[in-house]
Amino acid sequence: MAILQRLRPKTKNKEARNWNKMSKIYKLKNNRDFQRIYRRGQYAVSKSLAVYVQPNSLGKNRIGITVSKKYGKSVKRNRIRRLIRESWHLLQDKLKSGYDFVVVARRKEDNEYPVLRQIHKEMLYLMKKLNVLNKELL
Repeated sequence: MAILQRLRPKTKNKEARNWNKMSKIYKLKNNRDFQRIYRRGQYAVSKSLAVYVQPNSLGKNRIGITVSKKYGKSVKRNRIRRLIRESWHLLQDKLKSGYDFVVVARRKEDNEYPVLRQIHKEMLYLMKKLNVLNKELL
């Protein structure tokens, strides 16, 4: 705790107080939203991920993550969700705003579980393929 207190800036500025917080992730939670994106959205598929995209009228990006029970027990499903969420944090600022995304983790036949680097690489590839990356931020 003492180490964190030394690293924190001593200021009353609101941005400085929140220096270690990640930007907020807006999540899709309703089944109705997932179904709408599956039916009407565009999609792209890679080895271990599928991404569905549809524009929204909110002006901000929202994400929904799904992992089937076929993927494995809850520990493995939650791990892949955390990896996808971390990759989303890294990509979030590079995306055009005003889209709903659904990321589906796909089970590989060789029983290998992806690492963060592979997930990030595939998400970047899929976002380029779906044309939702800002050209000027790359």
